Amino acid sequence: MRLTRFTDLALRTLMRLAVAEEDLPTTRDVAASMEVPYTHTAKVVARLQHLGLVEARRGRGGGLALTAAGRAASVGGVVRELEGAGDVVECEGSTPCPLRGACILRGALRRAQEAFFATLDPLTVNDLVAAPTGPLLLGISGSGAAGRAESP
Repeated sequence: MRLTRFTDLALRTLMRLAVAEEDLPTTRDVAASMEVPYTHTAKVVARLQHLGLVEARRGRGGGLALTAAGRAASVGGVVRELEGAGDVVECEGSTPCPLRGACILRGALRRAQEAFFATLDPLTVNDLVAAPTGPLLLGISGSGAAGRAESP
């Protein structure tokens, strides 16, 4: 199974915010530190806010912060939410598969997908930033929000 770019960016954003210290990074800071377009990062941040995993504080000293729910969030739960519950293969599309009524593969792929998510379920966002990842993230995070009056 391959994660969408959106889910990948969302997980990396959560990890980046999990190591943020006093200075809260803005969406632009996060995008720059991960070398991805600001517009993509803004969409990801909006979705993470909607899920209650991230909060944005406006004004001087503002920025993005991981919520308590975000820190404790199951990686499997986040991936399920962002990837959706769709099948790994499309059997019912514009040209339905002629085997769909008696296919063993479809069920096997569904079980494999669930096993993939289940493997991620015990991991939390905090687990993802344990050493050696957390210190590395701090090194690529940049200098933070010091002296900035930009909104998230």
